[in-house]
Amino acid sequence: MKNLNKILIAFIAILVVSCTADAVDNRPVIESISAPELVTPENNTAFVLTEANAANVADTVTWTKAKYSNTVVVQYTVLMDLKGGDFTNAIALGTTSDTNKLAVLVKNLNQVAIELGAVPGEATPFDIKVKSSVSGAVVMISETLITISVNAYSGLVAYDFTDWYLIGSAVYGGWDNNTTTKHQPLFRSATNAKEYKFTGYFMAGEFKFISTLGSWLPQLGKGADNSSIAIKSLDSQGDPGTFLIATAGYYTFTMNTETLAASLVAYNASAATTYTTVGVIGSSTPLGWDGSTAMTQSSFNAHVWSLGVSLNDGAAKFRANNAWDVSWGGDKAFSGYPGNGTSGADIPVSKSKYKIFFNDLDGSYLMIPNQE
Repeated sequence: MKNLNKILIAFIAILVVSCTADAVDNRPVIESISAPELVTPENNTAFVLTEANAANVADTVTWTKAKYSNTVVVQYTVLMDLKGGDFTNAIALGTTSDTNKLAVLVKNLNQVAIELGAVPGEATPFDIKVKSSVSGAVVMISETLITISVNAYSGLVAYDFTDWYLIGSAVYGGWDNNTTTKHQPLFRSATNAKEYKFTGYFMAGEFKFISTLGSWLPQLGKGADNSSIAIKSLDSQGDPGTFLIATAGYYTFTMNTETLAASLVAYNASAATTYTTVGVIGSSTPLGWDGSTAMTQSSFNAHVWSLGVSLNDGAAKFRANNAWDVSWGGDKAFSGYPGNGTSGADIPVSKSKYKIFFNDLDGSYLMIPNQE
């Protein structure tokens, strides 16, 4: 009986493999026949964009439908590149499926133009093409292109805040203030733009702050003691003092640039979880709500993460280990420190390229827009 069962199991396995192989062999092969070709806008159309009309449709791009050897769902992407470019660095104006038109909003056309190097207030020529694909494969790109001219506005997100960066022998980057050094910024309160905080690792040494990378003005440091700060905004003023870390470890530093109050206290990080992955997720992020975009963990402080990324209008939050067991959010754009490991609200995001900093010890986040 055992031998009979083994024979039956083997026979069924052969049938399953055979059927699976037949299914693969009998799948239709999708072949490209003719690429989509642009119809509108007219060649050499000039667009003068204004921020007041950001939500309006700049124009509707149309094209002939691509032809494939079978009836399939076709995805179309309208691409834009600098005039004369080879489209290897083209940026998508938008994507749609099974339709041969795309309404392009003023703000989207403006953003792409700026990202491709347009100077606000100056007419810049660009080329556009349309690409078709089936499930991400069998790609065809239009042979002909249309040239347009775009006079863009600045496209900058309003960001009326001052950021302060740690600098000194006690922190990452040392005393080098150049723009290529990755100095850690303080996190700003969501409710008071004059309040700042940072919890993290400090080496034995000294530190103070600068607000413009590459410049020593303005400069902020210790006042009369650890409970106050002093600001230097002119060359003629003396340098403020430095805060001293006598013993390496974790500390929380807070300050208020209006009241000039400050504090530096030890922080117990012994029970803190060290995550292997932290990412940003949400409708504004590259993967939407379907997946996290991974951040880079600091080699100096394992609880601090950073990321440079282009975000769309929408929402964002942070989560650990590509799961929802531990996540962080906030109800204010740009910055806040809402707490550790709480799901929180969705952070509102406006379309721009951001430099993002996140601290998993207390959920602090800082999202600086208008990055190149």
